[in-house]
Amino acid sequence: MRNRYLSGALACALAAVGMAMAFAAQPAAAPAAGQEAGMTEIRPFEVSVPDAVLADLRVRLAATRFPDQVGDPWVYGTDIAYLRQLVDYWRDEYDWREQERRLNALDHYTTRIDGLDIHFIHQRSPEPDALPIVITHGWPGSVVEFLEVIGPLTDPVAHGGDAADAFHVVAPSMPGYGFSDKPRVPGMGPQQIADINAQLMARLGYERYGAQGGDWGAAVSTWIAARHAQHVAGLHLNMVFAGPPADSDDPTGGATPEELARMQARQAELGDGFAYAAIQGTKPQTLGYGLNDSPAGLAGWIVEKFQSWCDCSGNPETIFTKDQLLTNIMLYWVTGTATSAARLYYESSRQSAAGLIVMPEGRVEVPTGVALFPQELILPPRAWVERQFNLTHWTEMPRGGHFAAFEQPELFVEDLRTFYRDLR
Repeated sequence: MRNRYLSGALACALAAVGMAMAFAAQPAAAPAAGQEAGMTEIRPFEVSVPDAVLADLRVRLAATRFPDQVGDPWVYGTDIAYLRQLVDYWRDEYDWREQERRLNALDHYTTRIDGLDIHFIHQRSPEPDALPIVITHGWPGSVVEFLEVIGPLTDPVAHGGDAADAFHVVAPSMPGYGFSDKPRVPGMGPQQIADINAQLMARLGYERYGAQGGDWGAAVSTWIAARHAQHVAGLHLNMVFAGPPADSDDPTGGATPEELARMQARQAELGDGFAYAAIQGTKPQTLGYGLNDSPAGLAGWIVEKFQSWCDCSGNPETIFTKDQLLTNIMLYWVTGTATSAARLYYESSRQSAAGLIVMPEGRVEVPTGVALFPQELILPPRAWVERQFNLTHWTEMPRGGHFAAFEQPELFVEDLRTFYRDLR
């Protein structure tokens, strides 16, 4: 019953060119026999995209062949007028080198786990008693989502907060995303990513830590709490997967009429906006040829989700700047990871008995906090969450949508501080 609900809720509610491709599309070589043990060190990493990749990008943007459009803006998909404007800005005004400098102001590293080089931001707090926390992004996001929250989380005093609320922040790029390696064999789903994150935290010397996530990061973080509970101080989610109880005669599962109405209204509002999940969950390779070849196509595929999933009244630039939107897209383009990222949908659906998201069968007993943003994709009733999680903290946010840390960094930070205050 649980997986059937999750499937329905998420699916229905829910040479320059040669150099460029060498950088963006080629996986790192597998280690030779006997080398794996020597690759467990933590290696500093700098974001540095070759000039040839950027030159190739500008050529491709200039050569974009736009389709026609009928009907009102955004009804059939990404609006052509908006995408033309975004592509023009990307080609003529966007400054990737400035964004590189911003990214490199943080501490980036890689380490090899299960045969893959895993990229992560590891920003330690100046406070000696800070609580470590691993924060995991989703699709179509990246570590760019966390750029505005890492400072306040690691150094609360410098941002008007209390030193007692400090965190050491670890923000990995999931395998197949950003600067992490692409999986070379099938089977890399949320459970496997959870185990990689747990190994990463152990390698960093963290025996006890928090786990936080939204979107795929919520699934990954939930699996960390389920499989590595002895190390997890608390689980914080800004998207929570919870279905009605299978063993109850009450079809509402204890949900209030208001909660049911809210959930159903959000599902109706999203309508057919989840067809992308069916494509990525069945034929990601077919889709990937277009996304990996056309930056305008990649932008059109991703920006439509920001337009429809954030709390922005249909205009993503009421929340995000063009630079923010494009920097997130760039982490897919310069690394050639649009296809490998989409494959996560395929892998997860093959690990689930009857749905897109495979989740632990038993109740998660780690103390769990939920920040429910009003424009999130799924809005499960609290009673459903309480049956599946040891829910100790529940916040109904006044505003915000699917990209919580990216959209509402101050609300996001304050909720993490509040939830973990009694779990340190």
